[in-house]
Amino acid sequence: MLSREEYLCLSLETNLFFQRIMKEHLLFIESSLQPVETARKAEANRLKRAFEELLAESVEYAQRIKLSEEALQAKDIVTPYTLGAEEITSRLTGLSINTDITRRELALFKKQDYYVESIDYGIRNLNARSLNLLEEVINYQRNILALALRCEIYTTLYPELLLHVTQEAVYYREMLTALQSRRLPRRTLCGELNFWNHVMGDHAQFIACMLDPTEVRLKETADNFAERFAILVERCLRTPEREIIQRSRDAAERVRNFKRAATEGILACEIKSIIPPLLADHVLREANHYLKILRNY
Repeated sequence: MLSREEYLCLSLETNLFFQRIMKEHLLFIESSLQPVETARKAEANRLKRAFEELLAESVEYAQRIKLSEEALQAKDIVTPYTLGAEEITSRLTGLSINTDITRRELALFKKQDYYVESIDYGIRNLNARSLNLLEEVINYQRNILALALRCEIYTTLYPELLLHVTQEAVYYREMLTALQSRRLPRRTLCGELNFWNHVMGDHAQFIACMLDPTEVRLKETADNFAERFAILVERCLRTPEREIIQRSRDAAERVRNFKRAATEGILACEIKSIIPPLLADHVLREANHYLKILRNY
């Protein structure tokens, strides 16, 4: 059973990370759908805005409670690149992004006013509303994937990427469901590592496929990362615990550095690709989040 402080901190840190991830998934889907899909684009935008509202609320609560030093240092909530990536992506796509939330989050790391008032009920209610919205998002994303697989809609996102974002939404739902019972999700070591190693491998594959064919060196590097994470997943149960943790940490650090360099290159227009700047920062934050998880083992 989690203590009161653990429950509040873990709930906020989980929401600050995943609510942003969820809203960005919806933005990527919205931008990938064609003009003919008016209703589906509008639904993606509605769900995205709903998660933006929840994220804005999480930021307000985060100003009233002391977040862990680990969360403040991890750079998985925002990075130094997030605001610029949002501004460029919004300008290039014409899609709305509430950048004020990002500015407030950046300020969050400079000063916090702790426990101004009791927030227990508010956090529980926030988690509950996030869970309800997640059900809508999961159903929406599964429907988009099903339509794409039946060739009833055209989207510029790979079916595997649509599956990927839905799996992350399900993971977030499991986190919140457990937290609402004042506990952590019951996952085995390999269950947790394999989920994130698979996520990192997917990212590497998506990056390789979205780079321009002339970016040979970068594509080869991304492909090598994808293969490395696939091996980690395949061998987890047959590898000693300390060894698989260390190998996962080493691979995560290397792919994080690769993603950071790629984000800088894309923001500076020095890498030829069809990767939206915000997607580059998005996968960097997920690598930072995985490294934060690995530090607890």
